[in-house]
Amino acid sequence: MALGTAIRSAEVLVTSPDRNFVTLRVTTEDGVIGLGDATLNGRELAVVSYLRDHVAPLLIGRDAHRVEDTWQLLYRGGYWRRGPVTMSAIAAVDMALWDVKARLAGMPLYQLLGGASRTGALAYGHASGRDLPEVFDSVRRHLEEGYRAIRVQTAVPGITALYGVPAPSGSGTVRYEPAQRAPLPVEEDWDTRAYLRHVPGVFEAVRAEFGPELPLLHDGHHRMTPIQAARLGKDLEPYDLFWLEDCTPAENQEGLRLVRQHTTTPLAIGEVLNSVWDYQTLVREQLIDYVRSSVTHAGGITGLRRILDFAAQHQIKSGIHGPSDVSPVGMAAALHLDLAIHNFGIQEHMPHGRLTHEVFRTSATFSGGLLHPGDAPGLGVEYDDAAADAHPYQPAYLPFSRLQDGTVHDW
Repeated sequence: MALGTAIRSAEVLVTSPDRNFVTLRVTTEDGVIGLGDATLNGRELAVVSYLRDHVAPLLIGRDAHRVEDTWQLLYRGGYWRRGPVTMSAIAAVDMALWDVKARLAGMPLYQLLGGASRTGALAYGHASGRDLPEVFDSVRRHLEEGYRAIRVQTAVPGITALYGVPAPSGSGTVRYEPAQRAPLPVEEDWDTRAYLRHVPGVFEAVRAEFGPELPLLHDGHHRMTPIQAARLGKDLEPYDLFWLEDCTPAENQEGLRLVRQHTTTPLAIGEVLNSVWDYQTLVREQLIDYVRSSVTHAGGITGLRRILDFAAQHQIKSGIHGPSDVSPVGMAAALHLDLAIHNFGIQEHMPHGRLTHEVFRTSATFSGGLLHPGDAPGLGVEYDDAAADAHPYQPAYLPFSRLQDGTVHDW
């Protein structure tokens, strides 16, 4: 063990500036700090307990340089493998140890991952609206903000609330946050047939308004059966989408065979998947085109790099999940991977709010449609305890959906 690199403390920090975040802070005997993101939207305290009660005691005295060995200890040594709580906890440790290693090396993390493969990561923004004029206005705002690729979500007549579409607001640009601070989750309604009828017309109008060059994306958010997803993919082919995301529940990997048979629309899957084992069929049979897991929920930089290296063997690219419930620490980790890997595709970007940036001070930049993690040593994120302590945890839940007959449906 190198002198002074033993882990002295492992603190689990919870704050709720614009929303809830869970952060692991590892400190070595020499006082070098590493940060890791462990936020699991709507189930944050489950990861807090896993880290604080079961993982943190295992870290004390370990050599912070032993990233791979620690990853294997936490994955194999716990016996109960995989799952979002376990893999988010492992991810936080992994990020923190990579952060320490890069800070000790005095260089940004992407340099330790092999150096930059590109000047920046192409990012897509999130445009939405309750009708076509609102959708058009939202797309224009994102173009003005510098985005060169845009996801389009739209309200559907007859459905009162819909994923990706913010509630009405008197302000200009509205940031969508699905998790609502409340003691119980909010119920939303859903009608797949109405959705399938409506969405192709929206993309026809967006293409007519903004032309053929702008990369457009859409998220089905797991709500369709494979045959319904196949129909939507086929109906959207004339509008040349960059991808159709989460068209059907990802855990049914074989279901993507049916979708693939019927459409050439590129498919992105995986934000709820958390290990390379979850991708075995999807990748080996080339049933998807983009991997959507986040660093935070897929075992950290080490875990997601395994998935992306596996995907690269089958011409599948990255599309790392980057919502507002991945903290700036997790986002920074994603950007370092984006810069280093060869099979980069695109990076989701949902900007954090002002209060979040007061807690997490980051060196990351967004310019010309590209994200860059910056060149500060490590991940490039500093945690402000005083700002964090001003925003204690608040219960918050993602919504759930019911069909018109009252059946609980995939949200």
